[in-house]
Amino acid sequence: MDNIKNNIADAWGRVHLELKSKLPGHAIHAWFDPIVPVSFVENVFVLEVPNQFFLEWIESHYKEEIEDSIKSTFSVSIGYRFSIKKEIVNEIPGALTNENLRMDKTKKFNNLNSKYTFNNFIVGGNNEFAKTAADAVSKNPGEQNFNPLIIYGGVGLGKTHLMHAIGNKALENYPDLNIVNITSEQFTLDFVNSLRKNKTIEFAQNYRASDILLIDDIQFFRGKEQTQEQFFHTFNVLHQSGKQIVLTADKFPGEMKGLQSRLLSRFNSGLCVDVQPPNFELRVAILLEKAEQNGLTLDYSSIEFIAQHVKNNVRDLEGTIIRLLAKSSLLNIEINNSLVTEVVKERVGGKIGNELSIENIVKKVSQFSQIAEKEIVGKSRKMEIAEARQISMYLCRDIMGVSLNNIGLFFGGRDHTTVMHALKTVDNKQLKNKRMKEMITSIRKDLGFSFI
Repeated sequence: MDNIKNNIADAWGRVHLELKSKLPGHAIHAWFDPIVPVSFVENVFVLEVPNQFFLEWIESHYKEEIEDSIKSTFSVSIGYRFSIKKEIVNEIPGALTNENLRMDKTKKFNNLNSKYTFNNFIVGGNNEFAKTAADAVSKNPGEQNFNPLIIYGGVGLGKTHLMHAIGNKALENYPDLNIVNITSEQFTLDFVNSLRKNKTIEFAQNYRASDILLIDDIQFFRGKEQTQEQFFHTFNVLHQSGKQIVLTADKFPGEMKGLQSRLLSRFNSGLCVDVQPPNFELRVAILLEKAEQNGLTLDYSSIEFIAQHVKNNVRDLEGTIIRLLAKSSLLNIEINNSLVTEVVKERVGGKIGNELSIENIVKKVSQFSQIAEKEIVGKSRKMEIAEARQISMYLCRDIMGVSLNNIGLFFGGRDHTTVMHALKTVDNKQLKNKRMKEMITSIRKDLGFSFI
């Protein structure tokens, strides 16, 4: 025992070595290297840790490993307890609103992608409102009606593009703005590291000094209570100071589980906008743009073929173009219908052809609306029947890319202008009518073309 008392650091170092043999290196580095043995009293190690969170984490995750390592190292019964290092208050810089917080510390977060701008963001009915809101925020950051701005939707639909576009445009308008752009995962990692190094004050300053805070994929805050707590306070400081907050998520905040109710309340106090999967016309426009960007010349029939089969998101469309280019250049073969078909099959898992038909769509709309299929394709002008017919027309165009004339022919020989009117009506109703939007989303999902 005397040996331990006389050289506490050496004694704990032996325990530390034992722990290294049992645990991965990253765990040792994150949770054991910061521990400092400060005394040995009544056969008990007193171990200093940075803060309460650190203490609780160690106790809940590594208690057994510590006890086993101490037991393996020493022949006598030895315990341990933690003490929390006291922060030196008089070293804290001035108030968070002071100019000293506008240091270069936050510059490392300004990693905006210059390629993501409003100019190269292709706008359609599925994302027009989101783009308009994002543009408004970039011109007047901190405007309370749009703060926070939350952009939500599925993978590869342009949420991150819009968020970076806000940052890039805001910097054009206001070059001195302090913009912090980060993922939720990086925010969590920074917070954990600040706990480990006892630098939580510096962490808070780095984020709370921002004029615009951009955080991608906030759904990954789920289940991380301490991170949510820290973000809650950061959110409040920024919001009360009139600073802009922009967040992206995979779904509407009200549908998120695992997030604190007070956070969700804050999210809902601002503006939530969604981006939907691109419709046929937008998919064609995206393909034309991506082909041009990559120096690829495709005939329009090939563009239409790809748009008819690759439907879920922008990322898949771009991936198809890149794969076409790669196969053509690496294999030294001409881009023709055969190659386009081959690549599309690869992208969609070999499922191309007639798996989905107008009949399938009408049947599914009939199930949801409880209106007979024959009435949907018939002549009746009753409001509920006409609405089901318009939804069917919309989905035929939106998902399958069927021509206006062919849609009209199937639905009782109607003129293409009637079909155009139906498409516009459904587009407008989705913006104003939650029931309509939910119905179309559900039908798409049942047909296998959901973005979630």
